[in-house]
Amino acid sequence: MGLGMVLGSHLSPLARSHIEQADVVFAALSDGVVEIWLERMHSDVRSLQSYYGDGTDKPRITTYREWVDVMMSEVRAGKRVCAVFYGHPGVFAWSPHEVIRVAREEGYAAHMEPGISAEDCLYADLGIDPGRTGCQHYEATQLLFYKTPLNPQAYLVLWQVGLVGDLSMKRFATGPEYRQVLVDVLARDYPLDHEAIIYRGATLPVQQPRIRTTTLRELPKIDISSEETVVLPPASTLISNDEVVERLRKLDQALDVPATAG
Repeated sequence: MGLGMVLGSHLSPLARSHIEQADVVFAALSDGVVEIWLERMHSDVRSLQSYYGDGTDKPRITTYREWVDVMMSEVRAGKRVCAVFYGHPGVFAWSPHEVIRVAREEGYAAHMEPGISAEDCLYADLGIDPGRTGCQHYEATQLLFYKTPLNPQAYLVLWQVGLVGDLSMKRFATGPEYRQVLVDVLARDYPLDHEAIIYRGATLPVQQPRIRTTTLRELPKIDISSEETVVLPPASTLISNDEVVERLRKLDQALDVPATAG
């Protein structure tokens, strides 16, 4: 289940009920304070953070597989297990999808309860309506690995830019040289002086979201954490598809659909 992004504020009554009724609660959260808060709701909360290890040599996918194994061991023992993840448990999270797949494959009932995600907070904090011009989302490294067509008429949201270009799955940050590769790819569709917004949502009620603005050209020079997201506003206005609009107008006429006032 998803705990949401802001401590206490985003927890739904249904999510709270799942936590309280579980035999054991596993937690992969954004802050130690959030873990302490969760422990007040249940007597057996087990943090998953220690599986990352002390150094950076351990691939993250190894950690995520260990999470699945430790959760499934309790499920196989006949316990009612609740795994709590910050934000939305199905967004940029491999383990929740995988543990549900494994559990169902073995005949156990498994369910994902959504939570308020970083994307939801981003729309609210930046005042973006994805329905106005469209909005495209990509994990930054994935965008580099594949020849992906971009639409400069829509918002572009890039996740995990602080990790862009990491092939090892061991690092928790990459440097300006890697961000320069990202900029070079984006420059095919966006001017270098185009605005880039660096965003991090609040995780505690006393915090405010962190919003910084720069240009695409300057992006490699700015330190960006793995928790921050980069947003490029539309670089051009929507272009009317006059041929299709006319076709729809004639279809309305043929079907005697009343014209919209104004």
